[in-house]
Amino acid sequence: MKNFIVRTITGVFFVAAIVVSFLDPMAMVFLFALVTGLTIWEFCGLVNERPYVQVNQFISTVAGVYLFLAMAGHCSGFVSTDTVFIPYLITIIYLLVAELYLKAKDPINNWAYTMLPQLYIALPFSTINVLAFPQAGQYSFVLPLSVFIFLWMNDTGAYCVGSLLGRHKLFPRVSPGKSWEGSIGGGVLVIGIAVLIWWLLEQYAPDASQLTVWHWMGLGLTVVIFGTWGDLVESLLKRTLGIKDSGSILPGHGGMLDRFDSSLLAIPAAVIYLFSISLM
Repeated sequence: MKNFIVRTITGVFFVAAIVVSFLDPMAMVFLFALVTGLTIWEFCGLVNERPYVQVNQFISTVAGVYLFLAMAGHCSGFVSTDTVFIPYLITIIYLLVAELYLKAKDPINNWAYTMLPQLYIALPFSTINVLAFPQAGQYSFVLPLSVFIFLWMNDTGAYCVGSLLGRHKLFPRVSPGKSWEGSIGGGVLVIGIAVLIWWLLEQYAPDASQLTVWHWMGLGLTVVIFGTWGDLVESLLKRTLGIKDSGSILPGHGGMLDRFDSSLLAIPAAVIYLFSISLM
């Protein structure tokens, strides 16, 4: 009972922090730069416990946060030149060349685990800026917030339907608790929420989005599929590392990877989807 209360309180503050941050572009950039840094730091700490792995935790974290901020500056129009990405590229080159001098027993492991958080964490989080700044100088919270609403509703629907009707395992080798019934239930709920968002925007903010109801349903379905894959990818990561939670920074919810695993694939997938229908 105590753990349930702690989990609920943490969950409320977690959702509130994300929702409130989206109301202001500076708050959004600050919060997700912080999230990016904490998530990479957590990831590097986990992999550094593996044999023959020594990732530069500090520089990897700084590099990932810089990529996020550079993308925010580029997408918002605050920085007018692409040279903003050059320091990030220099940092990546340094992390590769440094292995020549560190005399590690297995430098390939270090290279692999150094690049992985940049591709798996920093790059996906940075693409949230593409959703938040559809045009330079123009900020909109509608798309990024909707992606998180879809993820939260998918988790809620999958848990409720899976608990009641779950019989067929979705991916038992990686996550025995997930069922096909739960996943379908979560998807149906998200499609319903997508239609609701479209209707609310049509009624109260018709200029806030160019998406039709079908586009919104497609976006919801994209987030459901890739969010589920993101959850499974992190489950596979934890199984490989032999851990239950990625961390303990969020009481009752585990670590940063545990809370943002779905979004690491859902956010870039949403960007690709919107570009594919030529709305970004």
